Amino acid sequence: MTKFTDLNLNPKVLKAIEEAGYETPTPIQAGAIPPALEGRDVLGIAQTGTGKTASFTLPMITLLARGRARARMPRSLVLCPTRELAAQVAENFDTYAKHVKLTKALLIGGVSFKEQDALIDKGVDVLIATPGRLLDHFERGKLLLTGVQIMVVDEADRMLDMGFIPDIERIFSLTPFTRQTLFFSATMAPEIERITNTFLSGPARIEVARQATASETIEQSVVQFKASRRDREGSEKRKVLRALIDAEGDKLTNGIIFCNRKTDVDICAKSLKKYGYDAAAIHGDLDQSQRTKTLDAFREGSLRILVASDVAARGLDVPSVSHVFNFDVPGHAEDYVHRIGRTGRAGREGKAITICIPRDDKALAAVEGLIQKEIPRLENPVKPEPKTEKPARAAKADKADADTRESRKDEGRDRRRDEKPTQKPERSSGRGGKHGKRDDKVVVGMGDHLPSFIALSFAERRAS
Repeated sequence: MTKFTDLNLNPKVLKAIEEAGYETPTPIQAGAIPPALEGRDVLGIAQTGTGKTASFTLPMITLLARGRARARMPRSLVLCPTRELAAQVAENFDTYAKHVKLTKALLIGGVSFKEQDALIDKGVDVLIATPGRLLDHFERGKLLLTGVQIMVVDEADRMLDMGFIPDIERIFSLTPFTRQTLFFSATMAPEIERITNTFLSGPARIEVARQATASETIEQSVVQFKASRRDREGSEKRKVLRALIDAEGDKLTNGIIFCNRKTDVDICAKSLKKYGYDAAAIHGDLDQSQRTKTLDAFREGSLRILVASDVAARGLDVPSVSHVFNFDVPGHAEDYVHRIGRTGRAGREGKAITICIPRDDKALAAVEGLIQKEIPRLENPVKPEPKTEKPARAAKADKADADTRESRKDEGRDRRRDEKPTQKPERSSGRGGKHGKRDDKVVVGMGDHLPSFIALSFAERRAS
């Protein structure tokens, strides 16, 4: 079996690995590190939770151990789709480079430009950034990418989903064509393959698992749920979620609940807190300091349940997550794999439960098609309320009331039939009295009186 000591890494890096408690590399690490140390381009395809981050940080630290960065010209660049993933990569560099004198900077949104500019001005060996903030610094003239020797694109398929591909292509064009490129993705969409064919030169392709597969250590299940009424769907669905959490009991040491929309993340988190659950929300609209504080609490174990949007679905390494709940079936089948990949990491056992409403049946079918197996169905833990029968006396009283109402309707119909006149009343000749009451005399037509002028012809009337 391959060990880290067999991979020609810097002795100081090996010391840091040993102190972190690792001896044996994962398949993606064992496959990617040797060609990366040789200076070759690398295309790594592996499911989430397989250690892709260390597969590029370890060779980068070894290659950058000699040399020094110049002001505003980083020697290496790591691009990440989200702030959380970028921060996690920075933590990995801190862990494995603690015995090597390397400087780094983290360029993410929600942090002051001034502080980031100060770090770049001093010169950094490793620049870790999200694409948008990196281009902001470049356009302000605070950063040059002409000195980049190693460029890493992490979670490339997530970059595609978030619309970052045009930014990635532009950043590639700003770096030297002689750079070494390490490109990592969980899936290989046609657009991702186009980019690798364009910007990578004869890469070593390492694919350690079938594309978009879920770990075998994760127990998956689906609860199919239909609301009693459409306007009650949200509240009844949250009731099902609470019942699922309660059913797991002490087995749920900590868990992540994924929602498709940010508004549902907030509503779900507030609802859980209202019912006494230790829960907090994290999504893209929250302030960066709040997101960091919430994630740190979850990692440390002081927060039991994290309610998240897909911003937390990729790359976040919290090794001991016991459960993942999909409050919504994700719209993209690949996101299901990344969501449930937050549990069952590094060979641990995990559990993933999905709530599916009728309109999500197509999305669920797409997920099962992607992972090439049917997800077992789980019985709804919330039992429908039984319809209670009325007591005999109440039923008898209801029948008596119904009979009374029907009898009154019959009497009304008879009364109207008796009062119906046999002959249509004739119109009165006019109004009488000061109150305008009609005369009692019945007049038919115009009566016996005929005004003389009516009998005259038109010519006679004109002459008269």
